[in-house]
Amino acid sequence: MPDPVIALDLGGTVIKGAVVGGDGSALIRRRAPTLREEDAEDIVLRLGTLAMELRDEAVRLGHAPAAAGVVIPGVVDEAAGIAVLAANLGWRDLPLKDRLQTRLGLPVAVGHDVRAGALAEARWGAAEGHPSFLFVPVGTGIGGSLVVDGRTYPGAHSLAVELGHIMIDPAGRPCGCGARGCLETISSATAVASGYRALSGEDGVDARGVAERAGRGDAAARTVWDGAVEGLAAALATVVTLLDPGLVVIGGGLAGAGPALFDPLIRSLHGRLTFQHRPEVVPAALADEAGALGAAILAWRLAGD
Repeated sequence: MPDPVIALDLGGTVIKGAVVGGDGSALIRRRAPTLREEDAEDIVLRLGTLAMELRDEAVRLGHAPAAAGVVIPGVVDEAAGIAVLAANLGWRDLPLKDRLQTRLGLPVAVGHDVRAGALAEARWGAAEGHPSFLFVPVGTGIGGSLVVDGRTYPGAHSLAVELGHIMIDPAGRPCGCGARGCLETISSATAVASGYRALSGEDGVDARGVAERAGRGDAAARTVWDGAVEGLAAALATVVTLLDPGLVVIGGGLAGAGPALFDPLIRSLHGRLTFQHRPEVVPAALADEAGALGAAILAWRLAGD
């Protein structure tokens, strides 16, 4: 069984940290706030401090870690361990691997949070037994990762399967990427909540709440929810045509809507496909643990396990 490793998942609001045993169980768990108002140096310092606390406690308990893995959002050069661009964190060309290795005294693997989450779903989650599949987390944003024969495909510039930036409506709302009408502006949890607020005038209803209201016959909620589902189905139909995945795993907060999402999504997706194979579409199994577990897998690979 592989040695324990340190796993860190850096999100927009919280850093999830754990010492993970070879069976995937968390031997130690810790969390720390990301605090977006802090600058890049402060966040890196907080990340390194949490990693050191996990390392020291693991050693004290007899679980000395062999390596560490950290996963982050944005554009990541995984081979070099560099955060090329993490706009929400204010990072650009940050040599994260070197910085953390110097503090920890352990080998450190740096990866992309969505691609790492896909690896975890393959090993312990909804894609177990499927060497090739598409992983799509739908939450604040929308990401994507293609797994082929057990390996994620990052693309030539670490930008592969940016599903959230497939253009659905060229005349649609501006997207943070600089384009208009991207899938994220229609089908993300953020877009669903803001779309409902614009139609109803009611604030404080999140995406899951919109789905529930749509099911109860709220006209504004129905309009927004149906648009989100149709947008996601259109984007998935494009990816299915290009990549032919046998399985699509939907994760992120919106997957928690259950049948309210999956039933109409599958109907709409299958209705858009003609000659293409109709993939199985299932909810992710690991929820918000996928990123950290994926970081552990990267650490084991680096350590040779």
